[in-house]
Amino acid sequence: MTTTGTALVTGANKGIGLAVATELGRRGFAVGVGARDAGRRDDAVRRLRDGGIEAFAVPLDVTDDASVGSAAGLLEQRGGLDVLVNNAGVSGGLPQDPGEAGAEVLRSVFETNVLGLVRVTDAVLPLLRASSRARIVNVSSTMGSIAAMAHAGERMPVMVAYSPSKAAVNALTVLYAQQLREAAVLVNAACPGYVATDFTGHPAGARTPEQGAAVVVRLATLPDDGPTGTFTDDDGPIAW
Repeated sequence: MTTTGTALVTGANKGIGLAVATELGRRGFAVGVGARDAGRRDDAVRRLRDGGIEAFAVPLDVTDDASVGSAAGLLEQRGGLDVLVNNAGVSGGLPQDPGEAGAEVLRSVFETNVLGLVRVTDAVLPLLRASSRARIVNVSSTMGSIAAMAHAGERMPVMVAYSPSKAAVNALTVLYAQQLREAAVLVNAACPGYVATDFTGHPAGARTPEQGAAVVVRLATLPDDGPTGTFTDDDGPIAW
């Protein structure tokens, strides 16, 4: 198979991240499996390789500067990067009621979901700028939509840490898209929907990881004239 380019997927050892890595690999990308758990990371790489995908391990803790720097160095040694999927994230658990969850819960969630995204993105930006087909996809959620939060408790759980963290992801998506427009780096946010994973507790009737990964892969493989600075799910743009 001719290699399409190199992709890094953070949090790729299971769930949506692994499904994204699998589909990008099927489309010809050499896929870096970014994860902090060595056993799960190596198992994911083996599974991908067994499926005929060119995959390689990227030891990566998005909350640690040194780990992120080492990951960027590894990618540089391998020849660069074309696609970054910022998928790693935490929920912070439940309940998350305003006035009760506490600042430590917010700090923990933002450390991974927001600061982790910034650490990784900034570390690999020189590699992406050097690519002729660079794409960044930030995995977000409708729970990060301010419009949706106005109905929290009616249509979705109240999560005082997780929802604002994804709103920040959406804001960062717009700002990075503006900053990188002249460099032709397309930056978009994707909502996979309510997917049956460890993250959600595998609820009955939820979408499969493969279904959730579809919008992420679509944005990761946009043509050069594709959109940038959008927040999208399978049905199209989502209200911010």
